Amino acid sequence: MGLLLIAFLWLLSFAPLQGMAAPYAAMVIDARTGEVLHSRNADTRLHPASLTKMMTLYIAFEAVRNGEITLDTQVRITKAAAAEPPSKLGLRTGQRISFRYLIRAAAVKSANDAATAIGIALSGSEAAFARRMTRTAKAMGMSRTTFKNAHGLTESGHLSTARDMTTLGRHLLYDYPQYYNLFSRQSTNAGIKTVPNTNRRLLAAYRGADGIKTGYTRAAGFNLVASAKRKDERIIATVFGGKSGASRNARVAELLDMGFRRAPSRAPIRKPARPVYAGNAGLGSAQVVAQAGPPKKSLRPVLRPVASETVQVAGSVAATAEKDNTRIQDGIAAAIAAADIAPSDGAKPSENVVLASVEPAKQPEPEPEVVTRLSTSGGHLWGVNVGRYTTRYEAEKVLLKTALSEMTTLEGTLRKVNQSSRGFDATFQGMTREQADLACRRLQARNVTCFMIGPS
Repeated sequence: MGLLLIAFLWLLSFAPLQGMAAPYAAMVIDARTGEVLHSRNADTRLHPASLTKMMTLYIAFEAVRNGEITLDTQVRITKAAAAEPPSKLGLRTGQRISFRYLIRAAAVKSANDAATAIGIALSGSEAAFARRMTRTAKAMGMSRTTFKNAHGLTESGHLSTARDMTTLGRHLLYDYPQYYNLFSRQSTNAGIKTVPNTNRRLLAAYRGADGIKTGYTRAAGFNLVASAKRKDERIIATVFGGKSGASRNARVAELLDMGFRRAPSRAPIRKPARPVYAGNAGLGSAQVVAQAGPPKKSLRPVLRPVASETVQVAGSVAATAEKDNTRIQDGIAAAIAAADIAPSDGAKPSENVVLASVEPAKQPEPEPEVVTRLSTSGGHLWGVNVGRYTTRYEAEKVLLKTALSEMTTLEGTLRKVNQSSRGFDATFQGMTREQADLACRRLQARNVTCFMIGPS
């Protein structure tokens, strides 16, 4: 009777665990076009677990871009952030740490304390930050997602779908490519210690894998949004509800293989539209401490009086307005100062150049064409286009960032913004065909959109 009683009690305890198995969902897309290649239960609202941190990180990148905070800002750790359960970095109440290290810890180690610290630093409280996360999700088209915290631990109403998380992964890839290398690091320096990547097994085992984010809770199961690139093809696959880390990784590998089989070898890159900025009016003032000691960087540089100058291009003189010249000079200084943003230990400096984002002042229309650098190409007639943008300022910023990250290949070229009714094209001109082809191949290897421009 005693044995029967023990067996009965064991069955009672085991049966609920079986019933608690997390529901399975999956999504596979061609990242270049957004085309859906496979889906299963993709719109079922489920627990995202630490996939949540993709949105926390997206907003962190957005905040830096819009001047809310800098990567070197010292953030004071609150009691709420320090008290988060593992996985965690080990932050202490009252400790001060650079914002960049919180980003690294949340992206690579999936640290809950770092994610909460990011949210409180940007919005003053985790609840306010969760509301901002949901606003950003809606603006991104993630219509079935609601966030309640910055880290992804199970909470009532904190739900998303495989489709929405795939959408978020694609936005991280294309909206902030300068930070994307974070997700492929096997480990990283997070300020107080070096931390390993929670996704390192898939990164090491699957050819072409370079991100993005893992997640696990008992309610969610083993989740993963993964991206892989082979030649010109890039696939994003998402799995919710894996039964173990190993089986989840095996399933994701199968889905990525399926994606590469079904995707065309060549396809145009149609980047998703960047969501409307849904930020705060200011910082979480109680949590952010000014960076001590020089150099002190202004989030909105004061215009310096610089004499207007002209630049000779192809035998003609293009006048450059004093305001544009000043903004370009400030942009160069900011870009050089920001070249150390989020460097990987041992990574090539050129892979980590990030331009500090400053919201430009509105300029009167029509704007004069701005040529930011004189070509020394000696009559070379080829060039490359690195994207079309909605404002001249954004195009100039991308040109400067690209030139700094690929100085060897683009040395001596002309950075030029061409305006049309469709937007502002960012181009490098004054190259031979061979130079243009090499430049595009090197830039595409960095996931930078690029195509060659022939003689006109």
